[in-house]
Amino acid sequence: MALIAVLSRDGYWPPIVPSVVLAESISGRQHTDANTNRLLKRCDIVTDLPERVARRAGALRSAAKRGSAVDAIVVAMAEPDGVVFGSDVGDLGALAVHARNVRVQRA
Repeated sequence: MALIAVLSRDGYWPPIVPSVVLAESISGRQHTDANTNRLLKRCDIVTDLPERVARRAGALRSAAKRGSAVDAIVVAMAEPDGVVFGSDVGDLGALAVHARNVRVQRA
């Protein structure tokens, strides 16, 4: 709750989550998805991927030479001046180096 309070204060709450992230974070098993679903209820889920974001994600992946398409979409959606929280800080960080003022923090 302390983290949510800080994120709210700094204007980063609620988080914006592209719907493609659901494919990587949900297993379809209720007992293993419970915590993820609790968090997602407090997020803004974005179901549309604008062409400009998809193109930017492709450019970021090309520049970084690593990272999944989903990671690249998350970083592209954070531009400019956003923060990306995730467990794969290596790939996310490599993508963010090429993004416009995007920071990556371990979730």
